[in-house]
Amino acid sequence: MSDQKPVEPRKDSFGNLTDGRPVNRYTFCNQNDVTVRVIDYGCVITDILVPDKGGVVSDVSLGYDSVQNYETNPMTFGAICGRVVNVISDAKFSVDGKEYHVTKNFGKHCIHGGKKSFTYQLWNSWIEGDKVKMKYVSPDGEEGFPGELTTIVSYQLTNQNEIVIEYSATTTKPTPVNYTNHAYFNLAGHNYPNLDDHVLQISADKYTPNKEDDIYIPTGELRDVTGTMYDLRQPVRLGDRLSKVPLGKGYFNNFCVNNADGSLRLISTLDHPPSGRRLEVYTTEPGVQCYTGCDTVPHSEGKQGAVYEKFCSICLETQHYPDSVNKENFPNIILRPGEQFYSKTVYKFGLRE
Repeated sequence: MSDQKPVEPRKDSFGNLTDGRPVNRYTFCNQNDVTVRVIDYGCVITDILVPDKGGVVSDVSLGYDSVQNYETNPMTFGAICGRVVNVISDAKFSVDGKEYHVTKNFGKHCIHGGKKSFTYQLWNSWIEGDKVKMKYVSPDGEEGFPGELTTIVSYQLTNQNEIVIEYSATTTKPTPVNYTNHAYFNLAGHNYPNLDDHVLQISADKYTPNKEDDIYIPTGELRDVTGTMYDLRQPVRLGDRLSKVPLGKGYFNNFCVNNADGSLRLISTLDHPPSGRRLEVYTTEPGVQCYTGCDTVPHSEGKQGAVYEKFCSICLETQHYPDSVNKENFPNIILRPGEQFYSKTVYKFGLRE
């Protein structure tokens, strides 16, 4: 996924936090009228502007106009989640026989790294060639996690309309690490009220079902999707499927993507036939959390006065499986001193053929 003509980012201000610290914004514009903006508070992707089949450019990523909204950001729009994205059941885990208790911010569980997670931190940022890099050093014990964890995230836009996200990390103590970018997409435009005409495909023969009495916590089973509403191996129109998914909440499930060998590979496509827009998702990760916004805060006020409702967007969060730190049969997420964590995800935009 190389690009012979680099797209160089530009830096400006996105305002100040309530404590007065300045927030930087970086803008990429490529030769195809695709524009991407990121800020160094929460490592957030604030805007993704993409043309449709008629050349009309729309922002297809949900978000806010002001940094003050991102300071609360209850839905983590566009942000990096860490140290551990998704859930840690009962907000505890053990590493090498030692038990750790982390912040309970999701009932009795921990989600997306805790109350003051990476989403709500001001990262150190700089331009390096055609990339924007952001760095955050999480102190030993932050939110209850062991070890000082140094994380660097890089963003890049290519002239092939690829948003390239790379993650690297090192630690001073064994600690769980599992990152994602929590972008919310609607290919009809961020202010469009539903996903009905979107067509989704995910290359996954198995998914991780959740407990009946605790519906966001996986059972530990890797279940075959055949014959279920979770079989997305062939393209499915979401308007025909979401109401049929058990519990009436749409998708909030992890899919175990096929051929997860650590190489960068195509794992999902999202199409919007009326506009012609298409999103392809490539990743080195073994899972993708498909979330169709069942818990979007009702009447969330977004960009340009948009009102975001439930089921108006979709997240395709590339990651290791939820609660992996408590499931021995799930892929390992423990990073140890001397090791280098690396992960890569690409969101590629285009038009349907």
